Amino acid sequence: FGKGDLSREKYGNGFVIVGCSSSSREFNDFGDPVTLQKWLVDVECDGCKGLFYRSAPGVIVPDADWPRNGDVVVGSAIPDVPGWIRLQNGYYLPMNSDDGKVKFLHKVSSETHANNQQKKALGSETPMYRGSVGNINDVPDLKSALETAVSSLSDEHQTFNDEAKMFNLRPAIHMDAMAFGMGCCCLQITFQATDVDESRFLYDQLAVLAPIMMALTASTPVLKGRLADTDCRWGIISECVDDRRPAERGRKGGPDPDPEVAGKGYRRLYKSRYDSISTYIYQGASSEDGQMNNRILNMYNDIPVPIDEDKYRQLREAGIDPLLSQHIAHIFVRDPLVIFDGAVEEVDDDTQTEHFESIQSTNWQSVRWKPPPPRTGPNDPHIGWRTEFRSMEIQLTDFENAAFTTFITLITRVILTFDLNLYIPLSRVDANMQRAHGRNAAVNGKFFFRRHMAPLEKGDDGFDEQYTSMFSTVNGKKSTLPTVFSGDDLSALNLTSTDSDVSSWEGVSEKRRVAPNASGGTEENSYEEMTMAEIMTGKGDYFPGLIPLVYAYLDHIQCDSVTMDRMTTYLDFIEKRATGQLQTPATWVRNFIRNHEEYKFDSVVTDSIAYDLMVACKDIGEGKRGAPELLGDVVIKPILASDAYQTKLDSTRVVSNDHIRSLLQRYATRKTKFDETIAVEFQI
Repeated sequence: FGKGDLSREKYGNGFVIVGCSSSSREFNDFGDPVTLQKWLVDVECDGCKGLFYRSAPGVIVPDADWPRNGDVVVGSAIPDVPGWIRLQNGYYLPMNSDDGKVKFLHKVSSETHANNQQKKALGSETPMYRGSVGNINDVPDLKSALETAVSSLSDEHQTFNDEAKMFNLRPAIHMDAMAFGMGCCCLQITFQATDVDESRFLYDQLAVLAPIMMALTASTPVLKGRLADTDCRWGIISECVDDRRPAERGRKGGPDPDPEVAGKGYRRLYKSRYDSISTYIYQGASSEDGQMNNRILNMYNDIPVPIDEDKYRQLREAGIDPLLSQHIAHIFVRDPLVIFDGAVEEVDDDTQTEHFESIQSTNWQSVRWKPPPPRTGPNDPHIGWRTEFRSMEIQLTDFENAAFTTFITLITRVILTFDLNLYIPLSRVDANMQRAHGRNAAVNGKFFFRRHMAPLEKGDDGFDEQYTSMFSTVNGKKSTLPTVFSGDDLSALNLTSTDSDVSSWEGVSEKRRVAPNASGGTEENSYEEMTMAEIMTGKGDYFPGLIPLVYAYLDHIQCDSVTMDRMTTYLDFIEKRATGQLQTPATWVRNFIRNHEEYKFDSVVTDSIAYDLMVACKDIGEGKRGAPELLGDVVIKPILASDAYQTKLDSTRVVSNDHIRSLLQRYATRKTKFDETIAVEFQI
């Protein structure tokens, strides 16, 4: 809480709550009101740390950030499916094991807001963005306290009112304003591509890198004066601008259908308007016969993509290919958030794009594809097809920001120059986004990444292994395309243009049809979990790592020595952060708070701690304070106010001829870089 915050008096210093509504009423799948209840997760078996979410009773969701033992979830029992609860976030959880011998969930209260004490102590209904009470060692004997709490709940009708027991449940952080999300800072970079196809290809590749780079630049461990159990801002912003209606979240009830709202307010939307992408958009360059090459199939687009059917049909009739039509139609499932006086009826949609941009600019995704704006005159600047990379977090110093800006720029050149393929299923990209939020995920986390980014060659692990190409599956159905070997010559397949399924091969290079692939496996096995260090520096003899690829590119373009020295400094810094030798800003901030003399290991960042932290961050950014744990041996040059403005070029003529002669003679005595024996004389 800030100074004078009335919430301090209302809720106290030690606890915060989540949720803007004081109502405990929800609606079931039939539209009937139900009472939400809080349930303590405590899986009573050795080695079990929590529960996987279920998308439906019995259907496990392995990659969503699942609730751990000690978490409190919010939901209601399902009358028609005994032993299951439906959570407020749309997932399901079982109360017991299938045989009923192991208890998973324990009822905490009869209602979510039964009394103020529960409001103070109980946790978030969105476990992805839980608060923290610090390290588990900060809370004395947490395990035994939970066991005691659970043992007292043998009577399922008993409410959980004991203050001492409730203290050990994870509290959460209450943020009830859009500014908590949109007030965050970030590092975003926009690339102008050669043409529309290149911009779409970069969009897809950068989408895979978005969670990786977010974890590597993590710098948001404090939220509303509380030290959180997460390191990144993304999920907070996602929730702060999530304006979906109940029906759009998959719930019954809510307002009546509104014809003035996109989808009448009832179309199912699976993500917030600020979230990771929902569809890849690259489909390949146009072939000579005018047909679109379908290089990337829906093998990778494996998550739901709600679209505006009318917009999709309109785009297809206009000749736009299916993937791009799907992307644009997906944007139009939401309404614009911002309109300006004088820019509604007054806008000419035939010559201006303000209406499109009003929707495009309020769909905040991890990557944004940006068509060129129209030129209204010959002197207007030429702005081409662009791709914006949006996931990285702002750093404390200009050096760090420059390093990551340069790195991701070089990665785009590497991908294009070496024709690399980073595709993995979008469900795995979403899983990576979840994992990137975790505490110190850059060091402790693992992320799905592609094993082989380039076509295999003889001698590579997996070469000549039999497998089924991804292009033998079209729209989820097995085609008649044969199983091939990665060493085969495609011409041996004797495919002709009359074959019924050959259309799915058009525009796919021979190498791409049979590789890259995992060793002896299908396309589903072409990716695996890797640590950040492995992604950046390499793994085994089959994955070179991104940093070595950047060095290979710099050698390929014959980078000059001065630039190479600077690039080496940047890449060494990034490598040390990826391997854990240097800390992320989030880890540095967390350690600063935990080591502060006023910190009581209760997650509360007091005014004094916050002030000292801000002074330290300012001094590091201005080069007044060293931070070897953050920057290594890099020294930040002091930033001075006197250097803030450039000196204007002055062309006022010097009156004195003697003054000119003196200046020229002084510089004439300097030795040249190439020949220190050269003597120069000037005469006027």
